[in-house]
Formats: sequence, C-alpha cells, structure tokens
Amino acid sequence: MTINKLILGDCLEVLKTIESETVDLIYIDPPFFSNRTYEIIWGDTGEVRSFEDRFSGGIDHYIAWLKERIQEMHRILKPTGSIFVHCDWHANAYIRVYILDKIFGNNNYVNEIIWYYYNKFQGNINKLAANHDIIYWYAKSKKFTFNKIKEKRDEKIKQIKRVWDKETSKIVNAKDENGKVQYIETDERTVDDVWRISMLQPADKKERIGYPTQKPEAILERVINLASNEGDTILDCFVGGGTTVAVADKLNRNWVGIDQSVQAIKVTEFRLNKQQSLFSRPFTVQLHKYDYDTLRYKDAFEFETWIVGQFDGISNAKQRGDLGLDGRTRENQPIQVKRSDNVGRNVIDNFKSACERYDKTNYEKNKTENKPVGFIIAFSFGRGAIQEVARLKNEENVIIKLVTVEEIVPIAKKPTLKVEVKDLGEAKGSRKIEFAAAGQSDAGIEFYAWDFAYQEPNFIPEILLDKAGKQTYLFKAGEHKIAVKVVDNEGLESLEVVKLKINGVVSTSK
Repeated sequence: MTINKLILGDCLEVLKTIESETVDLIYIDPPFFSNRTYEIIWGDTGEVRSFEDRFSGGIDHYIAWLKERIQEMHRILKPTGSIFVHCDWHANAYIRVYILDKIFGNNNYVNEIIWYYYNKFQGNINKLAANHDIIYWYAKSKKFTFNKIKEKRDEKIKQIKRVWDKETSKIVNAKDENGKVQYIETDERTVDDVWRISMLQPADKKERIGYPTQKPEAILERVINLASNEGDTILDCFVGGGTTVAVADKLNRNWVGIDQSVQAIKVTEFRLNKQQSLFSRPFTVQLHKYDYDTLRYKDAFEFETWIVGQFDGISNAKQRGDLGLDGRTRENQPIQVKRSDNVGRNVIDNFKSACERYDKTNYEKNKTENKPVGFIIAFSFGRGAIQEVARLKNEENVIIKLVTVEEIVPIAKKPTLKVEVKDLGEAKGSRKIEFAAAGQSDAGIEFYAWDFAYQEPNFIPEILLDKAGKQTYLFKAGEHKIAVKVVDNEGLESLEVVKLKINGVVSTSK
C-alpha cells in the first residue's frame, strides 16, 4: 500500500484495492444523517454524487451505505488496530447496533467518547441544547494499541474536597475518619471518555480553513496519540478538510486520505503544503485524471518508472546498459517508454533489435505463440511507426504492441489562468490592490487559492477557497510576489505569479 497519499475517489472502491491488515488506525467522520442542505458542503460533482448515493433512501439505506464501507475498513485493519467513528444523535444508535457491533463484535467495543464542545450559539429551541458528538472506539481484537494520555486538571475541580500542597506540587486528597490520606495525585489526570474541547471559532484563524464542519486538531491529536505509535499508518476515508492527515503528518505517522470531493482533496493538499518543513516527508495526490504537461515534461527516469508500474510491469532499476529498455511485463516481455509524442519508425527498428538481444528464447517463443515480443509506451505514435508495426506483424510474424499513455492512465489538459491587477489607491499607509483571476477549463472551475507572499517553489496559500477569483490586499512599499492557483473539477491546477513593485506608484510583471 502506498502511504502518505491523498486519493480522489469513492472510498468503497479505493478501500477494495488496499491489502488486508495493513492499517493501524482508522478515524472517520462520515456525513451525518441530517438535514440534506446542510450535508452539501463543497458542492462539487463528486460530493453531490456521493450525497445522492447515500440519501436516495431513508435511514436503512444510509446504514447499508456506511456498513459496506466499514466492512472494508475492518478487513484492512491490523489485528492490533482500532477504528474511531465520529457521529451525532441523528444515527449514532443505528451505527453502533447495526454496523459496529455487527462487524467488530460488541466484545471489541472499547469506549463511547463524548466530545463536549459547548456551543454558546444555541438558538431558540424547545428542548435541551445538543452540545456534544459521539465518537465510538472499537478494536479489531483484544490486543489493541492503547497509550494513556494525561491532561491538566480543571482548576475548579482542584478545589473540591482536596488540599493543594504547593511544596510538593501534589494534591492531597480526602482523608478518612482517622485522618489518614486516602491517595495522593498530581495536578494531572488520565484522560477519560468525556473530551472537553471547544469547537473552532471564527477567531481561530491559524487553524480554520473555511470548512464548515471542520474538527479541531486537538481531537485528532488525542485519537492518534491514544491508539497509534510513530511510524504507524492512519487512514481517513472521509477526509473532508484534511484534519486527520494534517495531524498524522505532524505526529510522524504514515497516512492515507480518501475523499470523493475534488475540493476536499485539493484543500487538504494545500493545507499539507502549508505545514511542510525541510524535514517533512513527501506525499502524493491521486486524481481521476493526470495533467498532460506534468507527465510529459517531468523527470524522464521518474516518469518511466511510474508508467511501467501503472502498466503493471516491473521497472528497470538501471539507467545504463539496459539496451534502451525501461522494464518488463510479468511474462518477461520488454517494455520501452518514450516520454514524447509522434514516435517515429526508427524507434520500432531499434526496439525490435533490443527485444531479440534481451531474451532470444522468449522472443522466438512469443513469435510462435502470436504474442507481443514487447511493448512501447508513448504519448502518441507517428504514421511511420504504426505502419512499421503492421508490416512486422504481417511479413515477419513479429508483434510489437504500441500503447499510449492515455490507455494506461486518463489524461486531461490543465486549466488556463489569467490575472488582472488594479490599483485602488492609498489606504492606511499602504497600497490597496485588487486582483481578478479568470480560469478556463472544459471540466469547470472549482476554486482559486492565493499566496500573497509567494516564495518559489513553495505555494503556501493564505486564502484557500475563493469561488469568485477576486481579492483585495494591502501592500507596503517594496517588491512583492503574489501567486494564485486555479483548480478545476478534475483537480488539475494552474499557477500564475504576479510581481508588484510599489513605491508611490504600482508596476506589475508576470
């Protein structure tokens, strides 16, 4: 299983591709069975499709939808692994009885955790305000990872029937009728099953990304520290705003994040980029389609290795003395990769000779059995190459299979992007500048993201989810670099950089 990876897709289909017993901890915050309008958060095609899938029926349909996904999660958990399922009052009873007890067994129930968040904006309701969510913790077996966590005692609780000894920094607890101290403890307590963690507020600008149901990082820090160790693999297949993978990355865990929303994946990608440091581990993003330009012009050896793997072949570790071959199939047929378009006839001639020299016996065997003697992968093939392949088959019974990259992985063109800059004059001792970004894509534009202090090549967005593509910003005198990214409905992106020089007047360049 590839780790440290964001995957765009239906989690059920992705989970089926993951090997059994390879994940240490799963945390999911699946869509609640609640008001339908509230459930549409990102609003992109993938999320709407998923919404229609799970809510085409009532509660029975919702439970069936979630159950088949959790069955796959149970399969891929290690025997020492755990799952944490975040839910609310709408369906928590159904989830526990009809899903978790059925799949994991009620004997592997560990805890019902109450996240008490206290929401002061309770509205005018005719019942007690709902100020908590439920997080169910189930283990795969009785031998599961569990690390005790301490937290500071509430100052108010310290005063109840306890004497605080400042010299020893301990709390001397209640004495019995003979004056004997019953027990002594410090000002810390072991975390219990009620977690008093505030909801994210508008003032929490450092952590907030604009995702309406975003959970505080403190919750995931506690979950991950409780039920995993450094180097373990964490999975979240409803990645949402990316809190799970962002925290897992900070805590030196491996991770996999899945979501059907392209916006969820791209926002999470930008969030991870923002927290990356020199010592951060790299991660990859798997979309429905790959950008032609990125594949066509990336490092040649890296591309050769990747595309051979996508073709289910075995790449050649050597870069020299390999007869110009880049890998082989499982049946030992040579594979050559050309990171180019319009491949010509000369490539066919050279490849045929290389196939004969690579394994003469296998070459003759494949000819006799009318199997390909080898495969050439390229972005496109010229007329001469196609004609020569046909001639070899007809006249010499030599089959060379030409395979385009697009036959192996889906390809699309990334969106185009233009940015206009307008000087709005002086404001508060600075220069007020308006930016208008306009993206174009056949797939449709999803959102824009802005980095107003861009330092190439690191794009660290200050604004993550801009649907309109318009921003105003105040700049002091000096030189500035502003970068904007546009993301389309396939998750493909383009970046444009604007350079500003402000000294009384504004000059721009791109």
